[in-house]
Amino acid sequence: QVQLVESGGGSVQAGGSLRLSCTISGSTSSIGFMGWFRQAPGKKREGVAAVFADGSRTFYSDSVKGRFTISQDNAKDTLYLQMNSLKPEDAAKYYCASVRRGRAINMWSADDYDDWGQGTQVTVSS
Repeated sequence: QVQLVESGGGSVQAGGSLRLSCTISGSTSSIGFMGWFRQAPGKKREGVAAVFADGSRTFYSDSVKGRFTISQDNAKDTLYLQMNSLKPEDAAKYYCASVRRGRAINMWSADDYDDWGQGTQVTVSS
């Protein structure tokens, strides 16, 4: 079992930056892949960034490419999402999620992820 706890959300003006953190505990060695998702009211949960657990490759949705950076500090068992040049449409609740090793997934499909955090709210004012 993997436990994920997000933090770092808050309110910023458009153009500002935030860094989200996801603290990972439990069976961390079982994780093969991790992602950041977001969900705005009335909308589907949307994947925005993803990374192999070994950090070998990162992936971004078109909506955040060039503005967001996913990274990890394995020594601290923490996943990060650096968000720059924030726009009002980035406002949502952000979640980190993990996938166990050995499974093929669609990285942008929330249904394919095994474990989720409780989310952290990001508000962007124009």
